[in-house]
Amino acid sequence: MPPPPPAPAAVNTPSEPSARAAKVLVEAAGLRKSFDGQEVIRGIDLTITEGQIIGLIGPSGCGKTTTVKMLAGLLVPTEGTASVFGRRADLLSSAQRQRIGYLPQTPALFPDLSLWENLSFHASMYGLRLRRKHRLRHVLDWVELVDDRKKKVREVSGGMQRRLALAAAFVHDPTLVFLDEPTAGIDPILRSKFWDHFGEMSAEGRTLLVTTQYVGEAAYCDYVGLMSDGELLMVDTPDNLRRAAFDGEVLDVGLASEPDDELLDHVAGIDGVIGRPETVDGRTLRVVVDNADEVTGRVDARLRELGQQVTGIDEHFVDYDEAFVRVIQRHRRTDAEELVDVGQEGAG
Repeated sequence: MPPPPPAPAAVNTPSEPSARAAKVLVEAAGLRKSFDGQEVIRGIDLTITEGQIIGLIGPSGCGKTTTVKMLAGLLVPTEGTASVFGRRADLLSSAQRQRIGYLPQTPALFPDLSLWENLSFHASMYGLRLRRKHRLRHVLDWVELVDDRKKKVREVSGGMQRRLALAAAFVHDPTLVFLDEPTAGIDPILRSKFWDHFGEMSAEGRTLLVTTQYVGEAAYCDYVGLMSDGELLMVDTPDNLRRAAFDGEVLDVGLASEPDDELLDHVAGIDGVIGRPETVDGRTLRVVVDNADEVTGRVDARLRELGQQVTGIDEHFVDYDEAFVRVIQRHRRTDAEELVDVGQEGAG
């Protein structure tokens, strides 16, 4: 796997010495955007280096599309800067733009032209001349539309139109690709095939920024950016995203009897346990720990010292949907508490 990107300011991204030598392709600093006086993007800092797949995940309306448009140079920020290939994103040269692929949420397709004609038109916009026919057939085959290439766009389904738009984003063989919801409306088998291809592109040194409504697709990314209410909450590996849901690793401890508050306090005091355990399904304790391998034995031993019959201890696998929901909820809860504090200070 290529080296991870250097840590951007104000987000939780791991940094390694090798990352500093990686070639930076996209950089955002203090990125803000307002529409009609209302701020929708609030101070995003992000660095994307060559050969990575960066997933941008967040609730509907959180600002993913606006962020991508600014990074791609299609919107000018209200504040801050967005640069691509070392140049301001909205001032890229034609040659630089030909190195970029872009899939918008609402692609520009001509309903009375065939799929082939639409794709050929997009290829010409990117200056593709030589071997165009071979390239068009190749990308249509990838999105499984070769047999439908003579059909007009208005004659095919919305999912097929989405696949055509995805082919158009790749038709000129770009080195940097912005994909806004590329798998929306695509069946799971084809989604998996697309992500396999994205991974192959990354292995070849190409770079992709992908927004997605399918949280589970985080697993395909090298790094995941989690957005909420116009803010970039974190950028980290998929594994660390799951860990961020509970601020640690999670154990489910089965007991023969229901635990009381005193027992929960005892477990909370064990070295390596983070916070106070939760009770799940009556007789199961959900315990957050800093290292499951090291702490499992301590938890088991302490419970037996307290006369508890332990029926089992298993590591709880946090899936991406659960992690996504918990991190977003915690962020919103923190924001609400800060607003209350500010209000109380003002009243005082």
